[in-house]
This record gives sequence, C-alpha cells and structure tokens, in this order.
Amino acid sequence: MAAIVAGVYKQGKVELLETPAGIREGPVRVVLIEEVAKPAPQPLTFGKYRTGTPSAPEDFRAAEWRGEEEFDDLYGQ
Repeated sequence: MAAIVAGVYKQGKVELLETPAGIREGPVRVVLIEEVAKPAPQPLTFGKYRTGTPSAPEDFRAAEWRGEEEFDDLYGQ
C-alpha cells in the first residue's frame, strides 16, 4: 500500500505533517518541490497596446470567455 503525505524538508531532515493512514513502517521515496513565488496579477489597462485606437469597454466584453460548445455537453452545462 502507498500513501502520499505532506511534509517539510529542513536542515537535512524530513518532518511529516500528518501520519499516513494504515501504514506502520516501510521504505519511502521523497520528492522535493521548490516553491517559487508567483508574480502579482496585473489587471488589463485601457490603452495598454497602442494600436492607434484606444481600448473601449466593448473590446473587453468581446474578449470574454463564453465556453466551448463541444465541452458543454460533456460536463452537462
């Protein structure tokens, strides 16, 4: 039986944050995940792309996501 358990690696030691259910002892494999800070989201601004005509609210409405028909049937929407 295998289990995935969250933990922290610090100063050469691995500390489990929870106890694996149903496993008393056994071999382990550790995968370390480097967490990279995400950049802050930046909202779209009017006139950001200079094309000769300024952006208008209609331009943003035209770009809104409206779903895809072929996937709507799959997920019952």
